[in-house]
Parts: sequence; structure tokens; C-alpha cells
Amino acid sequence: MALNIETFQSICPSQFISFTIPHPTCSDSLLRVAVLDSPVQPTDSPKVAAMLVPEARESDWIFSTELGHFQLLFSSPGVSRLILIGNQFKEGDFPPPIYIRPIECSSHHKELEIWSKSLLLSLSPKSLFKNGIPDIPILTYEDNVVSSVVINKCIGSLVGEMLVEDVEIESENEVNGDHRKEFRRRLRFKRMPNLVQTEIRIVPDTDVNTNGVVGIGEVAFVPDLRVLVHPYLAPMVAGLSLISEYIEGRIQLGFRPKALCVGVGGGALLSFLRNQLDLEVMGVDADKEVLRVAKHYFGLEDGEFIHVTVGDAIKFMKKLACQVNCNTSAVSELEASCLLDGEDVSKKFDVIMVDLDSSDARTGISAPPLEFVKKHVLLAAKLLLSEFGILAINVILPSRSFYCKLVLHFQQVFEDLYRIEVGNGENFVLVATVSSHVSLVGDCSNSFLMRLKMVIPEAYINSITKI
Repeated sequence: MALNIETFQSICPSQFISFTIPHPTCSDSLLRVAVLDSPVQPTDSPKVAAMLVPEARESDWIFSTELGHFQLLFSSPGVSRLILIGNQFKEGDFPPPIYIRPIECSSHHKELEIWSKSLLLSLSPKSLFKNGIPDIPILTYEDNVVSSVVINKCIGSLVGEMLVEDVEIESENEVNGDHRKEFRRRLRFKRMPNLVQTEIRIVPDTDVNTNGVVGIGEVAFVPDLRVLVHPYLAPMVAGLSLISEYIEGRIQLGFRPKALCVGVGGGALLSFLRNQLDLEVMGVDADKEVLRVAKHYFGLEDGEFIHVTVGDAIKFMKKLACQVNCNTSAVSELEASCLLDGEDVSKKFDVIMVDLDSSDARTGISAPPLEFVKKHVLLAAKLLLSEFGILAINVILPSRSFYCKLVLHFQQVFEDLYRIEVGNGENFVLVATVSSHVSLVGDCSNSFLMRLKMVIPEAYINSITKI
């Protein structure tokens, strides 16, 4: 069906149109053109921008789906219409062979950039020409991926399509003047293609003969769970410094500290808490397939000191709170009749770590979900915590008003509230305490605090501030 050029003469909120045209420099190929209008109408004259899809990444969900296009649009502030141009791909091209970033832009790519200028003008709204012929910027997509390969693609009952990929990323690490490669394993969901859900460090399998060749797709890799590489996880763990004296006392009495992780993903946080800090960890995630992927590809072990379960996080916490506190008057607010069968809940948790978000490519990302910060949910979390327990939660703000409500709701339930900066301009961590008897300064004789400082950057501990 032929396109009507008038379709593009005005901005239509959230309108998405994709089509193919003959490739100007390759007679036997096609170009895919995708046009997306922002959900928000511009207050003045619209701004149009374009992006050429990186070569060999045309089938990546980031560039090949409407949801990926939305994320690219939201990462380009002020743009009313984003136009993507790239080589046409077939559905069977996914997952692609090993991707290796070109050293420099090819001549075909440069020719395409020159040729596309007239096409971009024809796809721009009339209002853009009020002051003459506009100059439409061509944006460059940049990330830290040097090479990548998809090692699994599957479907979860709740999260939908997801993929596991091994990547080599840019690294400034050098040993004796030699550049050290950095390898990661990532979990991504199709519904938010440009968001890395889980990321862990991987290293070449020592049982495999590499013949001196180490690269993505060339050798087998295994998880290295000693370091947290996802940006906000180390700051969440840093919150433990607030109760390090309490945890040290528990350890001295022969007790193993307990953690509840709400939202498991690839399980990097659970594995770290168990392996590096000797905590007993329980994790809950709503999608069974995500947990299978975590165990098979991300090194998560369900054993004596790590327990994972499938379920809705909020319902799970409320039921567990009822079970733990079945003899307390506060349970009346939590539907005391809903008890868990067969769960060992004889002890409360010393820390609850929450990694949940509301992910919608059309509206952006916010964390935690709005339903999590309701009073009855926060009360359930408090009832699950020990006398000096803490709740650490990853936060991504959709608005300033959301932050004010978030702080208010936490302060209504918990004693004190602390903030830890992640440093990426997007996330920060809130730490809520059951008791006001916590300390920002630890005793140098506290072996747990010393161990904590050895496995996470001390800068996060030093950045903790009280709200």
C-alpha cells in the first residue's frame, strides 16, 4: 500500500509508522524507515531528529521494535519526532550472528547519511518549515558494547520475550600496560529493549582450552559472582553499614544474618549476599522462567542458604508478614487469615532489598511500582524485619511529586530514612530503618563492616545521608 505523504505533515502523539524503500546504494537491498511521534505534544515548534541504525544491529530489539523506538525517543529530550533509517532485516535474522562493532563508519553509511537529508525533510511536519528549510540533526547511538552474541532467547509468562547475551564492553582496565577485556552476561526483555535487567561479570571457562584466543563467541564463559556490576546493587548493599554493629553482634552469637530480596531477575544480588557476606537469602520473583534463566545462565544456586520462590512480591510479603507476626495486634491490617503453608518463618529478616519497577517503554521507567509504596505494603515489610532491620530500595523517579509522596509514605511507617547516591543520574537508593539506633560511623573492630568495605566501594558507605 502506497504511503500518503500528508500522513507526516503534522505531529500525531504516539503515531508509529514503518515502511521500506529501495536502498540508494545497494540495488538488491531495502531500507527500513520508522517514524515515531512523541506522546507529548510540543508547546512550540516541533523538533525532528533522525538516527541511522548501527550496522549489523538492525535486528536488535532496540532498533527493530516500536517499544525500542520509544526508548530511543525518550532518551532524546525535546524531540517531537524521531526517524530511524537502517537496513531491512528479516525476522529470521534474530538472534544474529556475533556482532562486532565496526572500527569506523563505512562508506555506505556515510553515503546514506548524505542521501537521507531529502528523505528526512519529506517526513517532517509542515510547522518545521515556518522559518525556512530546517537542519535536521542525525543522532548517533552510542553504548559500551564492543561485541556481543545472543546465547538464549525464551518467553516468560509475565515478562514476555527475553534474551541472554554475552558482551564485551569498553574497558579502561590495564595490567602492566596491557588492555584487559571486560566481559558481561546480560538479561534483556523485549518490552524494554534498551534496559539491561541483569548484568554480571563473566570470565573464560578455565576448563576450556582457549588456545590464547579470548573473545565473545570464541570461548565458553562462566559467571564471576564476586563483584556487583549493575549500578545500583552495590549502593543497596552499602545500606547494611547502618546496622553493621547489630549484624556483627548477631554473627558473634552464632546467628547467620537473613535477607529477603524482592525481585530476583538474574539473581546477582542474592548470589553476592550469600557468597561474599555469608547471609542467608530468600528471593521472590513473579516469573518462573526468569528464575530458570537465573539458575542456568547467571549462577544462581537454590540451596541451603539461598531459597527462591515464584509469586507476586506484594502478596508474598503480606502473607509472610501474617505468618511471622500471627500473634501481634498489627496483623489485623494485613488480613491475618492469609498464612503461608510449609514456610519456615521462625525468624525475621535483618534486611529487605527491593528491586522492582514499573517498566513501560511508552511512559518510561519508574521504581518502585506505585502499589509498593502503599501503607499496608510498607507495614508488611516492617513486620518482616527484626528490631534493628532495614529496607533498601532502588528508586527511579518519574516526577518530583512521586519523590515527595515516596518519602512521606516511608516516614509514616519507618523510624528513619537515608539516601545513597548511585552516581549515574538515574537511580538512587532509599534505606528505611525500623529503629533509630543505627550508626553512620562503624567501629574499626567490626569485622562485618570491614568485610563489607572489602567487597563494595567504600564511597557508597561514605555517601549515606539522612533525610
